[in-house]
Amino acid sequence: MFKRASFVAAAVAVAGIASGAQAATLDDVKARGILHCIVNTGLPGFSYTDANGKWAGFDADMCRSVAAAVLGDPEKVKFIPATGKTRFTLLNSKEGDVIFRNTTWTFVRDVDVKLTFIHPTYYDGQGFIIRKSKGVKSAKELDGATVCIQTGTTTELNLADYFRANKIKYTPVPIEDSSEARKNYLADRCDAYTTDASGLAATRATFEKPSDHVILPEIISKEPLGPVVRHGDNQWEDIVRWAVFALIQAEESGVTAANADEMAKTPPNPDVARLLGAEGDLGAMLGLDKAWALRAIKAHGNYGEIFESNLGTKTPIGLERGLNAQYTNGGLQYAPPFR
Repeated sequence: MFKRASFVAAAVAVAGIASGAQAATLDDVKARGILHCIVNTGLPGFSYTDANGKWAGFDADMCRSVAAAVLGDPEKVKFIPATGKTRFTLLNSKEGDVIFRNTTWTFVRDVDVKLTFIHPTYYDGQGFIIRKSKGVKSAKELDGATVCIQTGTTTELNLADYFRANKIKYTPVPIEDSSEARKNYLADRCDAYTTDASGLAATRATFEKPSDHVILPEIISKEPLGPVVRHGDNQWEDIVRWAVFALIQAEESGVTAANADEMAKTPPNPDVARLLGAEGDLGAMLGLDKAWALRAIKAHGNYGEIFESNLGTKTPIGLERGLNAQYTNGGLQYAPPFR
């Protein structure tokens, strides 16, 4: 209860900063010539620095797609790493233009912290990872366990709810970010580590012997993860939202990074013509040009291409599409009509 009260108090404090948020983020980004994108401090598959020191991952590519739509160049992004505690303060103090960082859409964050959630780009749920040698087969067998948990996250609250509901005890081991979680877990400072199931898969992929660790079967929460902007700037909200929808619609329509230019020249149907700017002028309604969506798609491909190249079954992360498949394939990803 104390932690929940503290979280709400912190949320109100951040909301106070948010009240000063003004419109015209688009003007700021254009004048600066760089999109400031708040990302995870380092989570393989989502946002991390590769061997060449370049930011990579699903969320990093999403940032670049927005930059391509707005600034015409996917590389015009400054990545601002943030922990679970610092991300909202960075956004509401205008040190970042958008968050693409494994952030769950919740009532308190939306209403009280006064954030605007764009659309879930990844539907997830919270799970647990533990060493196989512990012999644990279910989260309900974790009575008395030490659990590594990132502070300032929904997972912290979900964990408390789950153990209380199941009348089992645990000792939390607070950590700041994924890197610290990995270090503490491997050093056996906690029996189990809990976060979004995708994050567990991403972390396990970096272990020397991934098969020595098991992700328990329980998924204890809904975690709709997606980009976030400040309240009070509807134009910027629309730009980020429809840039994401453009990637989702492109996959449904068969538009890829490789064929987007040709599709724009000879669109196969009116839907694709409007999406790629060959017909009408949806871009002008956003304050952008006709080719905004075309550039977003060409940056790193459509939604499915970005998913498969960073998280899919052919990557070390190895995630199935699941709920993140198109609605036509039994998933939840769906873009409203471009008309």
